[in-house]
Amino acid sequence: MYLRYKEHNPPHIHAITQDFDAPFLIATGEIMDGVFPPKAKAMVKEFVLKYQKELNEMWETEEYKKLPPLD
Repeated sequence: MYLRYKEHNPPHIHAITQDFDAPFLIATGEIMDGVFPPKAKAMVKEFVLKYQKELNEMWETEEYKKLPPLD
């Protein structure tokens, strides 16, 4: 999961797997468009909601940092 530099609104992250790449809203953890495997989609949503504060801060400041994986 990553934020690209010089992003556009609404605030979101990009999640990638071997075969898929999709943007997810930071506000809700929901996929913005495209398709993503159901199990991976649930994990991305859990990650976004767990680190929502940190992701929003990175979005606002453009100071990116690595976040720990889900437990």
